[in-house]
Amino acid sequence: MLRRALLLLLLAGCAVRPDYQRPPVELPAAWKESAPRFVEDGRWWRIYDDPVLDRLVEEALAQNSDVLVAAARVEEAGALLGLAQSGLRPQVEASASAGRSLSSSATGLLPPGVPRERDNTRAALGVSYEIDVFGRLRAATGAARAELAASVAVRDAVRLSLAARVARSYGALVALDAQVEVTHRVLASREESLALNRRRREAGVISDFDLRQFEAETATVRAQLPPLERDRDVEEAALAVLVGRSPRAVLEDGIERPQGAQAQPVAAMVPQGLPSELLLRRPDLVEAEQRLIAANARVAAARAAYFPSITLSGVLGSESAELSDLFTGPAGIWSIVAGLAQPIYAGGRLDAQRDAARSRERAALAQYQGAIRNAFGEVRQALVTQARARESYAAQSARVGALQETVRLARLRYANGVTSQLELLDAERGLLAAETARIEALRAQRAAVADLFRALGG
Repeated sequence: MLRRALLLLLLAGCAVRPDYQRPPVELPAAWKESAPRFVEDGRWWRIYDDPVLDRLVEEALAQNSDVLVAAARVEEAGALLGLAQSGLRPQVEASASAGRSLSSSATGLLPPGVPRERDNTRAALGVSYEIDVFGRLRAATGAARAELAASVAVRDAVRLSLAARVARSYGALVALDAQVEVTHRVLASREESLALNRRRREAGVISDFDLRQFEAETATVRAQLPPLERDRDVEEAALAVLVGRSPRAVLEDGIERPQGAQAQPVAAMVPQGLPSELLLRRPDLVEAEQRLIAANARVAAARAAYFPSITLSGVLGSESAELSDLFTGPAGIWSIVAGLAQPIYAGGRLDAQRDAARSRERAALAQYQGAIRNAFGEVRQALVTQARARESYAAQSARVGALQETVRLARLRYANGVTSQLELLDAERGLLAAETARIEALRAQRAAVADLFRALGG
């Protein structure tokens, strides 16, 4: 008994186990840019303070096809983990058979007194179990567990990316609404001025040249509307598809709009001194590391394949010639078998499997390191873009304020005959361009916030 115990301990010491350790990464101590606000509940889109956007994001997370596919992949990975874990447990199966046979009496092999026709009935319960002494099954289970964690990370990454795409698309739609509204307002003002100038031309106050200039400027503003309305309709349809609405809803239903225009940029979100290690929780980095863990476990499983496999199997049941005697005492049967299989020569198959597993591990390591570099690059780019977009919006707002005053003064000067209508038209044209640029700057800043949250992993 002592020898058997020592033998088992010796075999257990030979077990091959994964040797994963997180690769060393040189990380910055903290973020270079910072701001006072931060979202902690994961629903970062609430920073926009827009109930319509909140509902659209929740609708997309519940109905978008990419999210549903990612969720199904998680369920599949969970099932595959259960499949791998089943190898660590005994396998039990029941079998039953009944048959009738006829033996030849011409061969001389039939014993005397044994009938040529015989019945045979059998019922048995079989048990088999592989003793995972060298850790092959445990390594495979660890790989499946890491693959499940990677699938969960993929699902989280899809949800994060989807929320950012919805926020960007919704921001673009709101900006196009604002541009259409501004263009309509300017067009109405131009048409009112055109009607007034037509009466002035009839009275001989202005010339045909001046009237034609007003008509051309009015037509220019009117020509800007169809492309804006086209882009708005295209963006609205794209957003409806993004949130997962039905084909009928995509064609017939519109996207809800906020009650008031979004007039202010959103503040930056990274608090001062936030440790950069938090970025390693980004879903795509979690996925890359879990793929690396799975690859490392598969290397261990490939190494364990060189060692023997030890199995235990047993059968307990009954067998008789008559069905009525099947469950009587004399009909009982049982067997216990211990088996050991040691690979000797497999034509290079085991070596190839080991080398392939090591190559996949090296590839997973390179992908993980590359994903970390890309993540920090995206964060830096998003931080800079968000800050500069806010500065751009502030500059455009100041420009609009100055041009509004310029237009007011130009109208007074034109009404008093101090200046020409060309100066007035130039001022109004500049104001329209400035208002459009401010709307675009606001859209870009709010989109940059969405990109920042996506880069930070939500």
